[in-house]
Amino acid sequence: MTSPVVHRAAVLGHPVDHSLSPVLHGAAYDALGLTDWAYGRHDVTQERFVPFVDGLDESWRGLSLTMPLKEVAAQVADRVCDTARLAGAINTLVRVGDGWHADNTDVHGLTTALTEAGAVASTGDVATVLGGGATARSALCALRDLGFGEVIVAARTPEKARAALERTAAELGLTVAYVPLGEWATRDSAVVLSTLAPGGSAAAAEALSTRGSHSQTQADGATRAHDAPVMLDVVYAHWPTPLARAAAQAGFIVVSGLEMLIHQAVRQVELMTGHTCGPAVVAAMASAARTATARN
Repeated sequence: MTSPVVHRAAVLGHPVDHSLSPVLHGAAYDALGLTDWAYGRHDVTQERFVPFVDGLDESWRGLSLTMPLKEVAAQVADRVCDTARLAGAINTLVRVGDGWHADNTDVHGLTTALTEAGAVASTGDVATVLGGGATARSALCALRDLGFGEVIVAARTPEKARAALERTAAELGLTVAYVPLGEWATRDSAVVLSTLAPGGSAAAAEALSTRGSHSQTQADGATRAHDAPVMLDVVYAHWPTPLARAAAQAGFIVVSGLEMLIHQAVRQVELMTGHTCGPAVVAAMASAARTATARN
């Protein structure tokens, strides 16, 4: 006999059909044995967002938010965590009592994915962010959490990137240099975090094409993999992107945005349900996500 649904959650956005959140959260519910939880998706525009949330009953425990709702979500939040405030973006709403608490789990997803790839800041290390939009603010937060104090932001229009990011950078205590996108590959970085949309991937890849391999070799000829820089590309659809292919050829350790997506969803599940997602649950979510992307 199927257990009645007591708790509800969903992903909201416009468009939202592409979202893997139902796959990820559904896999977590199965692995955790949460038979009284249900997770769905709803196409909600900015104009419909506040009325939609106001119309939810108390069975609703959490909302995952994708574009274009990550800023308008502040209108319904009773409390915004520091990470979401610094990033200027909310991707998670959790029901607490009769109100909504806002969070940003994208930063957690980025830091976890990069850490698993071996991205650790050493003294003097510099990181690079490609792109200067809203996701770049989350990238700055993640890099600060990883221990970086100096960041290069490479964008098509550096002046616009500075205007969008300088407040966040200042609050994080980061020293940031803004350069044209075509110059990013001329700078040495321990970590490169690309927040570019798919259309910007080819331009960033072209900038890398003239740079030699980053692989470093010891005197005995053995490759020192830990010296290779790490690149995370937030895009996960139609993988690998042109930038990911070029980075791999240049000797980077390349991380798909799918890893970030999985880990941000893990944190969302924990916040919404109150259950800890151990290694078995994370593995189940990752397997479900990779199976779903392989079908597309």
